[in-house]
Amino acid sequence: MSTSEMATVLAWHEALNSSEFDTLLDLSSDDIEIITPEQVGQGIAALKEWAVSGDESYVPGRIYAHDGVVVVEEKIFHGASEKDVIKGASAFRVVDDQVTSMFRHATIEDALAATGLRESDRVDDQ
Repeated sequence: MSTSEMATVLAWHEALNSSEFDTLLDLSSDDIEIITPEQVGQGIAALKEWAVSGDESYVPGRIYAHDGVVVVEEKIFHGASEKDVIKGASAFRVVDDQVTSMFRHATIEDALAATGLRESDRVDDQ
């Protein structure tokens, strides 16, 4: 795992959360694949549609990575109140410092199972 892959995913989160859509698109491949409970899409237009339409913030927690795959446990804020927070996870594929896919999962366990990553692939100490 390259630290640049993890840095790319963290920068992607930051751009999404701060509505810096040009940066988000720069960090993503032209044919990015997005799969969330609300949307399945491919390409920059689908990514932008998803990013602009959402009112959530994704705060990274535990991070796992191996061979271009990065899984991030997230606190997802739907509003200003702590009661509006849910946990979830996203699995990313990063190639040449660009996100080529992002798949939302209900739990970190689901994301790890889907990607084949294990506890030994954890790269943070949060």
